[in-house]
Amino acid sequence: MGEFLCGSGLRLFKELSIRVKDIDRDRRKNMAPREKGQHDRPALIPARARDELHAQLDSVARRHKKQLATGRGEVDLPYALRGKMPGAVTSLAWQYLFPASRPCIDPAVGQQVPHHLHESPAQRAVHDAGCVTWITKRATCPTVRHSFALHLLEAGTAIRTILTMLGHKDVRTTMICTHIIDRGHLGVVSPEGR
Repeated sequence: MGEFLCGSGLRLFKELSIRVKDIDRDRRKNMAPREKGQHDRPALIPARARDELHAQLDSVARRHKKQLATGRGEVDLPYALRGKMPGAVTSLAWQYLFPASRPCIDPAVGQQVPHHLHESPAQRAVHDAGCVTWITKRATCPTVRHSFALHLLEAGTAIRTILTMLGHKDVRTTMICTHIIDRGHLGVVSPEGR
């Protein structure tokens, strides 16, 4: 999950809410569900996380098969999909990529269903990783996201491409995220200031 977070630029909650159907193994990308502006967007799957991702998908499939065998395995669905696609509630495609160990109550039907992991264990893991690696600045999930964007910028990726990958609507938000604002006009640092 950490590799995925570092190499995709997704917000933590969006990573946790990814479902099996959102992953495109062949094209090494996924569709980030419902970003802030209520639109799906493509996000990268980091090459380093590919093997772990396949293992995670297999684990989710095995777990789902066991749950179906015990008469469970229904998952919560967004909006009115339960009525439009009744078979989706037990479909592997709609299962979460990072499921929680315990079910929760789906308010739509009032029964226990699998849900995704809570944000706090991932936030704690990022913080702990920062401490272990002697990073002196505060390590958070948004920090990881901003680092992803900054590395893209340093590699020569166009600011508009980064804007799209982060799901921003305004280039000023992307510029703040990548610290271009701190670099002066057009993101250039003066050679005399070095």
